[in-house]
Amino acid sequence: MDIYKKVSEYYTQKILTHGSTSQGVDWNGRESQFLRFEQLCKLLPPIADNPFSILDFGCGYGALIEYLKSKYISFSYTGYDISEEMINQAKKIFTDSHFTFTSSEKSLSNYDYVIASGIFNVKLDTDILEWEKYIFETLEKLNELSSKGFSFNILTSYSDKVFMKDYLYYADPCFFFDYCKKNFSKNIALLHDYNLYEFTIIVRK
Repeated sequence: MDIYKKVSEYYTQKILTHGSTSQGVDWNGRESQFLRFEQLCKLLPPIADNPFSILDFGCGYGALIEYLKSKYISFSYTGYDISEEMINQAKKIFTDSHFTFTSSEKSLSNYDYVIASGIFNVKLDTDILEWEKYIFETLEKLNELSSKGFSFNILTSYSDKVFMKDYLYYADPCFFFDYCKKNFSKNIALLHDYNLYEFTIIVRK
């Protein structure tokens, strides 16, 4: 079974079990979910700036929209997820014409900004080298899809060993800072100061 199918089945089961909640996209709760959004959205322009387009890559049921609506007046949102059930749930919740949802990667175009939350964490039984290849390939996609920048998060290798799980992927934040600096932009930020067992990388073009 390939990575995409395994990940899709994992998250589909989560949303079917827990519904359109933080647990339904495999987070512990709403507070930590929105703390992640806060870090990832440091990529975005100040509120007073012009409208922008954003792609939520791995959107789940579209919870990022709630955060964006609390901060921004005018933006164009597209949510993409490999789980068809996630997309179905998102379409039921967010019916405004400004919000587009799709499970077809081929339908994606180009956006000002791309945000990816949690898509690199659940490797399941995938070999680490294969999983990292998948991450690198996905980062290339995020770069190609964004004209002004992208952001993503990954569980940190600085996590307490007692809490680390075999089916999750933990990364060296310094490695990914260096990788993005060398491959995508000179303007890279590494955020590792928000009290979760993860880090956020922001790539500004």
